[in-house]
Amino acid sequence: MKHSFYDVKAKKKVNAEVTEKVTYGKKEKMRYAFKAKTADGRNLTAFVSKDVYSSAKI
Repeated sequence: MKHSFYDVKAKKKVNAEVTEKVTYGKKEKMRYAFKAKTADGRNLTAFVSKDVYSSAKI
């Protein structure tokens, strides 16, 4: 699955293949995110809504 990420080093949005789904925080304040890697191996993270997170097929 592809998703849009902001590449801080390149200062632009890039589309990358999502490698995993992760959650941050406790149950009361849960945050949902997708992880990916750039072509040169740098990590990318994009925070998404709970609906997008739960509907993603990864």
